[in-house]
Amino acid sequence: MSAAKKENRVEAATEPDGKLKFKDYARALAKLHVELVKLQQWTVHKGLKVCILFEGRDGAGKGGVIKAITERVSPRIFRVVALPTPTEREKSQMYIQRYIPHLPAGGEIVIFDRSWYNRAGVERVMGFCTEQQAERFLELAPSVEKAFVESGIILLKYWLEVSEEEQTRRLKSRIDDGRKIWKLSPMDLKSYSRWYDYSRARDEMFQATDTAWAPWYVAHSDNKRRARLNIISHLLRHIPYEDMPRTKVKLPKRQEPHGYQEPEYPYKYVPALSWPSP
Repeated sequence: MSAAKKENRVEAATEPDGKLKFKDYARALAKLHVELVKLQQWTVHKGLKVCILFEGRDGAGKGGVIKAITERVSPRIFRVVALPTPTEREKSQMYIQRYIPHLPAGGEIVIFDRSWYNRAGVERVMGFCTEQQAERFLELAPSVEKAFVESGIILLKYWLEVSEEEQTRRLKSRIDDGRKIWKLSPMDLKSYSRWYDYSRARDEMFQATDTAWAPWYVAHSDNKRRARLNIISHLLRHIPYEDMPRTKVKLPKRQEPHGYQEPEYPYKYVPALSWPSP
């Protein structure tokens, strides 16, 4: 077994409240990023097809986990799919149809920021589908996912679980923060009031679709930093990969200018401001 397959444990100092110090988080994340790059290279080399789903309540931290996974890898290999509200044409299609084109081909890792499980969650709770449609989805999803897996797709499904108190804190923090206001939609506000409807929908979803070939993995995400590290470590353990041999890289010598001189062109420069600004 290669060094890349060793278990990625997070060992770092903690603050009194149990939160991970940023410097320890950054150090652990940097090590995991190295492993993700190795996974990327192995995926391309072996033509792996990897599909990772992220589901969870609003404010659970799905976007932060996905950003932590993808910030040091190629977006051409690690492809993020976050589909908008279906069009009228898509609403008339077979439900799974709009997701099929986004599944991975060989050499790709596709990450769904919410997935076909919208039907078991938000669509069901908010009344965007009938109860019969939701129940039919739960009945068919395991066999559809089995077909995905049998076609060679490595399928990982993650549910991020956040407490009532932490969800409230996070959603409130979006109200007056200009950086986060886009994260707070009218749908978020409606779904916030239906905590237990979502709990019941989640429970039925797990009961119907937590299968041997496509199990659900639950990550507690009240502590965002720990959740990100735990999930990345987990997915690295569940996707077979090896450390690809590397040839030593040496920069070639630059060519001679052979009389070239920078032109006296009136470039429109970006102003160099004084930072930090007030």
